[in-house]
Amino acid sequence: MKVDGKGYRSIWLDTDGWSVRIIDQRRLPHRFEVVRLTSVGEAAAAIAGMQVRGAPLIGATAAYGLALALRERPDDEGLQQALTRLRATRPTAVNLEWALGRVGRAVQEVPERERATTAYREAGLIADEDVEGNRAMGEHGLRLIREVAKRRGGEPVRVLTHCNAGWLATVDVGTATAPLYQAHREGIPLHVWVGETRPRNQGGALTAWELGHEGIPHTIIVDNAGGHIMQRGEVDLCIVGADRTTASGDVANKIGTYLKALAAHDLGIPFYVASPSSTIDWTLDSGGHIPIEERAAREVTHLTGATASGELATIQVTAPGSPVGNPAFDVTPARLITGLITERGVAPASREGLARLFPDQANALVEPVSAPE
Repeated sequence: MKVDGKGYRSIWLDTDGWSVRIIDQRRLPHRFEVVRLTSVGEAAAAIAGMQVRGAPLIGATAAYGLALALRERPDDEGLQQALTRLRATRPTAVNLEWALGRVGRAVQEVPERERATTAYREAGLIADEDVEGNRAMGEHGLRLIREVAKRRGGEPVRVLTHCNAGWLATVDVGTATAPLYQAHREGIPLHVWVGETRPRNQGGALTAWELGHEGIPHTIIVDNAGGHIMQRGEVDLCIVGADRTTASGDVANKIGTYLKALAAHDLGIPFYVASPSSTIDWTLDSGGHIPIEERAAREVTHLTGATASGELATIQVTAPGSPVGNPAFDVTPARLITGLITERGVAPASREGLARLFPDQANALVEPVSAPE
């Protein structure tokens, strides 16, 4: 995607051939800054500290982090220490474990002297495949937007989204926003309702920043306005992302997704989830088993923004001393989801629907763990 006319991915190998560059998402939308990662510790800190975020990007960063670790220490102990360190950074997005498992398997059987090179190659493949998969999801989602556009008779297709599932959450193109970018470039008029996504405001800060650079009309709304906008008949469909999708179609995504899905279901508005195969956890049959990350209270109690002078400042917005709960994700049950947009097509949110698109993956694992009754 482009920033001020220049093309960027959200993560890339530096010109030295070994260090890794990322966009520091904590500084957006007020500052566009690129950070260089040179060690597994820096990669782990970037994931845990939200310099990078979004399930696909977390996976790619973890893969490159493992490559950085093996460059310094390629023996078995060094490999296991790096895996343990990176696994501890974010528990909910399954892409983290998926990417680490893929790189780990690739390097396990090669000589130590070849491990770093193998890891870098596998991390690069993960990044490139993410981009191509996102483009494919964009094509499948574009068909949904075309259908709505026909009914709208030239009026903008009104899409509501949540959090940031754009190119900043992936290596490039995005998941939930990929159909929007393709529709815009095809000339289909759009208007996107962007939920702010408290407490970190990834929608208001990141999605809106992306859409602005693409020239897509949009409006930022507070999270709790989503149901109201739908109720007024101003939303044609919802498209959100996913951090983990179970084999039965339940989806964990940024906190607040569930409430939007409930409102959409009540009002008969199609609710789609963009979920690449790397986010599907075939070992789980219920969202009740997805670990939900509890993040720091300070994300809720404080806000950072730009002052009138352009300087960044952090202020407290809550009553001092009050306890805070900060679950980062919630689970939307499959019954509320119209369909799952994947790189292989749009599937019903069910085990049968996913298995039809991914028989190679669904049949490769043992029976998934089900929630207790």
